[in-house]
Amino acid sequence: MGTVDGARRGYATISGRGLDWDSVPMRLFQKAKRLGTWDPQAIDFSRDSSDWAAMTTLERDFILRTVSLFQAGEEGVTTDLLPLIMAVAQEGRLEEEIFLTSFLWEEAKHVELFRRWLDTVAAAHEDLSRFLTPSYSHLFLVELPSALGRLKDDPSAIAQIRAAVTYNMVIEGVLAETGYHGFRQSLESSGRLPGLLEAIRLIARDESRHIRYGVFLLNRLINATPGGWDVMNVRMNELLGPALSVVTEFWDAYDETNPPFGQRMQTYIDFASSQFDKRMKVLERDRGKSLDEIERSALADLAQEEAAVAVRG
Repeated sequence: MGTVDGARRGYATISGRGLDWDSVPMRLFQKAKRLGTWDPQAIDFSRDSSDWAAMTTLERDFILRTVSLFQAGEEGVTTDLLPLIMAVAQEGRLEEEIFLTSFLWEEAKHVELFRRWLDTVAAAHEDLSRFLTPSYSHLFLVELPSALGRLKDDPSAIAQIRAAVTYNMVIEGVLAETGYHGFRQSLESSGRLPGLLEAIRLIARDESRHIRYGVFLLNRLINATPGGWDVMNVRMNELLGPALSVVTEFWDAYDETNPPFGQRMQTYIDFASSQFDKRMKVLERDRGKSLDEIERSALADLAQEEAAVAVRG
C-alpha cells in the first residue's frame, strides 16, 4: 500500500486487495522462479579452458572485448537499478516490486557469471576498461546512472519514463539483446566455449523477462501521464544514436574483410534496429489504452511467447 512521510498505510496482502496473481508482473515473477534460478557456479567451464588456449589472437580479442563489455554493463545495471525499485515500491505497486526483486537478483548473478569466466578461463586479471569506447562510456557511465539515480530525488512519472527508456528500451532492449544475439551466433557457429554459450542462453532468457516488464512499465507510465509519449520519444531520440554508435565503435577494432567468427557489423546493426522497432510497435499499438487494456495485451503477448517456446521444445 506504500508509505506516506515514512509511515506505512497498511499491508496489501492482509487487506481485501490481496495479490493480483494474473497481473503481468506476477506472471513474470512465476517465470523467474521457474527459469531464473540457475547457478553461475554450476556451469562447467572445463571445455572452455582448452578451447580458449587453442584460439587465435583475433578470436581471443573478440571474445574478451565482448565479455568485458557485458561484465561492465551487468555491474552497471546491478548497481544503478535500486532507485527504480524504490520508486515503484513507494507507489505501493507490490506486484511490480515483487517481480523486481528477482530482476535485481538475476542481474547480480550475471555479474558473477562473467567475472567467474574471466577468472577461470581467460585469467584476465588486468584492467579491461581499454575496451570501453566513447559511446559505451557515455551511455553506461553517464546516461544510465544519472537517469536512474535521479529517481532518488524525483520519482515522478516523467523521470520514471526517462529511466525506463534508458534502461529497458536502450541498454537492455537494444544493446544487450544485440550483443547476446551476436555472441550466440559466434559461439554456435564455431562450436567452442560451450560453458559460456550455455550461460549466454540463460542470461538472454532472464533479460527477455526484464524487457517484457520494461515495455509494460513504459506502457503504463506513458498512457497515464500527460505528455508521456513525447517524453518517451525525446529520450529515444537522445539515446538511439549513441546506442548504434556502441556497435560501430566495437567493430572499428576489426577488419570487415576478415572478421572474427565470420561476424559482420551490419548484421549487428540490423538486429539492433529490428529489436528497437519491435518494442516501439508494441508501444504504438497500446497508445491511448487503459491500464486494463494494456494488461490484457501484455498477457496475450506473454501467452503467445510461452506457446512459441513450448513448440520449439
